[in-house]
Amino acid sequence: MTSPSSDYLLDRRRMRRKLGYWRLAAIGAGLLAALIAVSKFSGVESLDKGSPHIARFIVEGMITGDRDTLDLIKELEESKATGVLLAIDSPGGTTTGAEAVYLAFRKLAEKKPVVAVVSNIGASGAYIAALGADRIFVRGNSLVGSIGVLAEVQSLYKGLDMIGVKVDEFKSSPLKNAPNGFEPTSDAARAAIMALIEDNYAWFKGLVKERRGLTDEELAKIADGRVFTGRQAVPLKLADAFGGESEAVLWLEQTKGVAKKLPIRDWKKKSKLDQLGILGIASSALRATGFAQLAAALESVLEPRASLDGVLAIWQGPRGY
Repeated sequence: MTSPSSDYLLDRRRMRRKLGYWRLAAIGAGLLAALIAVSKFSGVESLDKGSPHIARFIVEGMITGDRDTLDLIKELEESKATGVLLAIDSPGGTTTGAEAVYLAFRKLAEKKPVVAVVSNIGASGAYIAALGADRIFVRGNSLVGSIGVLAEVQSLYKGLDMIGVKVDEFKSSPLKNAPNGFEPTSDAARAAIMALIEDNYAWFKGLVKERRGLTDEELAKIADGRVFTGRQAVPLKLADAFGGESEAVLWLEQTKGVAKKLPIRDWKKKSKLDQLGILGIASSALRATGFAQLAAALESVLEPRASLDGVLAIWQGPRGY
């Protein structure tokens, strides 16, 4: 019998190393998944919030007033939190969504002191949310304001004409589904949309005037849709003071009787990834074992971007700002 060649032996060693690596990776992924599952399903997070603390409620991204957010605010009302810190970093969202979040924060403020801190941006609908707090802190370079509303329709009819596509509509009245982008916007449709805009705008201005204690003259200076830096916002009464989280916590302690040195706990709605349980664990395991691109692909499927329909209260800054 001939002895195995040196090349064969080398190949066998390489194969053993590869198998060993994949076994270790599989064991590591399994352990990580088990740890994540224990933390998610053993109630560790809920126990962490079961003692007095300051709740950090995170307001970021597009504000739509979704049920998960409103339920979380409701849950916060009955929690052991003795004060609430709204951490705001959002350009806004829908006017109805911002209104719902604002009203929920005002109801929360009836039971617990609420303070808002704007980090990068708290504009339009996010500023409406901030108005739900008892006090607003900003950084010098934070962007706040953008008091105004908008509605957008993509005009497609000229492009469709160029390629020979025509959309036939059958509707009960001229203003049904108007404007729609498939035909020129009529004067009547334009007037109807502007009536909606003006009504939302009047409500927004009235809310700012009431919550910030402004005169008509003071309101007129800030209600033209522009954003302001924090340095501009404080003297204009859009915000109360300069500062961040530490200043907001100090304010809660000194003026609202919140105990000193309480831990700060994050209150943030679960993402779709978290809600899917095992798939979320799989994504975390993929990242931990070096498959970040595969994890990102999975997350992109599980976390679709929110759709913003209706009248918007959102700041759309210039590119690169």
